[in-house]
Amino acid sequence: MKSTLIAVTAALLVGGCSPALNWRNVPLPDAAITITLPCKPDQATRQVELAGWSVELAMVGCDADGATFAVSHAALNDPALVGAALTHWRSAVLANLGPGAAAAAVNAPYTPQGVLPVPQSLRTTVQGQRGDGSAVTAQGVWFARAVGPQVRLYHAVVYTAKPRPEVADQFFSGLALQ
Repeated sequence: MKSTLIAVTAALLVGGCSPALNWRNVPLPDAAITITLPCKPDQATRQVELAGWSVELAMVGCDADGATFAVSHAALNDPALVGAALTHWRSAVLANLGPGAAAAAVNAPYTPQGVLPVPQSLRTTVQGQRGDGSAVTAQGVWFARAVGPQVRLYHAVVYTAKPRPEVADQFFSGLALQ
């Protein structure tokens, strides 16, 4: 009985390091960041509107152990638009999670070293719905930083069926600004 309890406790403690989550560093030189993902990423880019400006949004992500991990980034030429752009981006993501998601979101400041100290730099956890109506928990961060003459905007998110804060913590701790 005691050995079973020890084994279960150990399994719970290393849940974020399970074999299904094979964490690896993924440098994104164009974004001046290295991220840590638990699976081989797919990449895409597309034009989107952020706060009235068209920007090229680059996305990197993958699915592992019942979770979707993604990091998106874009360059913004006008630093005065940082707050509005982050707010617009966050609002768009929350709107995709269904009615009431924005009101139900739990927010905390997200201010790791090197991030611009703007009030729109947030870590958000919210329960919502996928497009097919199934339940989803989104744990995401939005932030910005100066890189040369530009400001880069970032969004990292983990989507899971049920809250998995330990997995999100590990994912967000692997965001390394260069």
